[in-house]
Amino acid sequence: MTAPPGSEPGARRPPTASLGRRMACFAYEATLLFGLALIPGALGALFQAQTGQHHPLQSETALRVYALVLYGVYFVTLWSRRGQTLAMQTWRIRVVTTTGERLGQGRALARYVAACCAWFAPATIAAAALDWPPARSLGAVAAGIVGYALLALLEPDRQFWHDRLCGTRLVDVGPADARARGAAAGNDPTRDDGAGDPSSGDAAGPAASAARPRPR
Repeated sequence: MTAPPGSEPGARRPPTASLGRRMACFAYEATLLFGLALIPGALGALFQAQTGQHHPLQSETALRVYALVLYGVYFVTLWSRRGQTLAMQTWRIRVVTTTGERLGQGRALARYVAACCAWFAPATIAAAALDWPPARSLGAVAAGIVGYALLALLEPDRQFWHDRLCGTRLVDVGPADARARGAAAGNDPTRDDGAGDPSSGDAAGPAASAARPRPR
């Protein structure tokens, strides 16, 4: 059987990270990035306190655009350079292509856009169309996140559907995988064991050298 492009023959395909770990990583990522979304609002409040005028950054549309652009730079940069965000490093998860390669910037951007649409767009559009209050809108978004996460159980590889669409996978890079890589490296016969061979003339020791006849 021919190995997939970009992978070594006989290389083990990394297992899919469990759904529980992926959702824990999702929650941790949201916690880390929540503060970034508050920066323009804080700057706008400071501007209003100093000048008595309303700053454009305080508008709801400006805040959403700012958050989307800032988060896009964060995710696309880290996915394409390292395959992991800060939260993904903590939970030992990496995003790769279906052949196990690192994402290019174009694919990383496509994954970011698809993820935003899959996780948040349905509930956000429904809340805006029905003019729901903020508390109900947040509840709808939370329900949409849980429902979409459960849809991964219907995918053969248990990947999220936006990953299937973009040709990407979230894989486990935990201790078991590290041990497997270490074992594979240990089986590589690159070490020279001839130094300890008693039959080698160089390893015979001083006694053998003394026993050799010396020319007179």
